[in-house]
Amino acid sequence: MAHSDDGPALTTAAESSFPLPGHLGDLADRARAYIQAASSANTRKAYASDWKHFSGWCRRQNLAPLPPDPHVVGLYITACASVHSVSTIERRLSAIAWNCTRRGQPLDRKGRVIATVMAGIRNCHAAPPRQKEAILPEDLIAMLETLERGTLRGLRDRAILLIGFAGGLRRSEITGLDLGRDQTGDGRGWIEILDKGLLLTLRGKTGWREVEIGRGSADTTCPLVAVETWIRFAKLARGPLFRRVTGSGKDVGPDRLNDKAVARLVKSAALAAGLHGDLGAAERAARFSSHSLRAGLASSAEVDERHVQKQLGHTSAEMTRRYQRRRDRFVVNLTKASGL
Repeated sequence: MAHSDDGPALTTAAESSFPLPGHLGDLADRARAYIQAASSANTRKAYASDWKHFSGWCRRQNLAPLPPDPHVVGLYITACASVHSVSTIERRLSAIAWNCTRRGQPLDRKGRVIATVMAGIRNCHAAPPRQKEAILPEDLIAMLETLERGTLRGLRDRAILLIGFAGGLRRSEITGLDLGRDQTGDGRGWIEILDKGLLLTLRGKTGWREVEIGRGSADTTCPLVAVETWIRFAKLARGPLFRRVTGSGKDVGPDRLNDKAVARLVKSAALAAGLHGDLGAAERAARFSSHSLRAGLASSAEVDERHVQKQLGHTSAEMTRRYQRRRDRFVVNLTKASGL
């Protein structure tokens, strides 16, 4: 079966080796659907873009992207090293391996050629990670004050910021929420409104998990109140929780809000609130993203670290600590403990 260099091939292993009998067509279609569901839409989009970049580079060098040649891949990542960060190169390497596997021609990333070149790139170009700024509770309150008052867009954005912060949610988890279970085909979870707060059931990177968001100490900063208010005034009964607001902010459409809108909201509200007002607008905007909400919760919740780890859906405490921008350091002084 012939495949384009610019897009992933959705085939099963059986299809790649011999034509399937007609009566297995439906089964093959279901297999393709499962293959599609194995990775998120954002991951597939990024990998498709990276594959296009790699195959385009190969054409310009009069080289073939398939079958995968470790020496060609090694030359490609070497060329990337002069203009791209190590993390970008690692993602592109993952994308190449992913696309090759989907085409039935696996690439061994751990082979001597690729692994050695990649190790050299890390040694020469690796830099400490640049983390997004954490939005702390006082920052969030200032951001809420900048939102439109008495409008559907303002009510929606207030609910997004509060539920995103209190739940420590990724932007795709926020916009993937439905009002109830099994209500849409593209939903990634749903909410339940309880007396003590919100119970979210989410399908994230680490599988299904439940997130509890308790009531706030005041209605103005309570995620539950914000969500209930948005649902009531938007007149939502089922389907996506967060949707586009249309008609000059007077109508709520049926379409689910794109997750990029969450990142734009965080940036614009942070700028409007004057966070890091001593810096230029571009530098200020670069400091914030939707992950700033997750980092804010991890940095400000004064509870056992295990609870924060569970809320954020991390598989390790080390990952949670990366989000903690102002955790107490030197609580354990090994220098004194050793007798010095």
